[in-house]
Amino acid sequence: MLKIGITGATGQLGRIVVAKLKEKIGSDGIVALVRSTPKGVELGIECREFDYDRQENLVNALQGLDNLLLISGNELGKRALQHGNVIEAAKKAKVRWIVYTSLLHADQSSLSLAPEHLATETQLKQSGIPYTILRNGWYTENYTGSVQGALAGGAFIGSAGEGRISSAARADFAEAAVAVLTGEGHLGKTYELAGDDSFSLTELASEISKQSGKDIPYKNLPESDYAAILKSFGLPELFADAIASWDIGASKGDLLNKGHQLSELIGRPTTPLKQSVSEALGSL
Repeated sequence: MLKIGITGATGQLGRIVVAKLKEKIGSDGIVALVRSTPKGVELGIECREFDYDRQENLVNALQGLDNLLLISGNELGKRALQHGNVIEAAKKAKVRWIVYTSLLHADQSSLSLAPEHLATETQLKQSGIPYTILRNGWYTENYTGSVQGALAGGAFIGSAGEGRISSAARADFAEAAVAVLTGEGHLGKTYELAGDDSFSLTELASEISKQSGKDIPYKNLPESDYAAILKSFGLPELFADAIASWDIGASKGDLLNKGHQLSELIGRPTTPLKQSVSEALGSL
């Protein structure tokens, strides 16, 4: 039986991938590679301890796996090294194929996230292991997660100006990963994945206003001011600075893509902004 390993399986993207993969191939062929196995048990599949920083255990955890979905880690500044550890372990464990979640336009993007993703892509290509690269754009949830705060504060804030963002729902990207993992013809390919449509934060604020019945304007702020407000909300300094800088990247077009490769992979249109806003408001 084909065995597919999923790193970060208890994360926000990983959980959706596992659920959709179970629907498609059942539970027996899926292995969750997680830092906390007790947390992973609730996924209803085999779980193996998998810590990117403990290279000596990675090879054992990958034994017997045919394919691996390497969902990028969340520790900014450490990911290139951690991903390299996983790739080296996969080579020793004779994993046949790695699918990696990278960043939209990783080779051109000004986002601070890009260099680590690009380094991982390079490591993959040099490993000798067959690979597929999924360059994921922004998750719409990155913005709709701020809907509650916008309603409380009376405005949606950011630093993206009128930059257009081709985001899609996290579930869309998860579905694309499953389509690749269970499909054919993807070896050696790099996909630029983004939503079918784009929006500015002004348009996002307008949609929130329309659906909530409240006047929620978009307030564009200088990068430093936006970062300072995020810090006042309790976000760690480095993360707040990063979020503000990513909005500047959005203002430059780093999150815009018109290729429609995501909808082509999943065989349907990507989730529209209107629906994502409705779901965010419905969860409040």
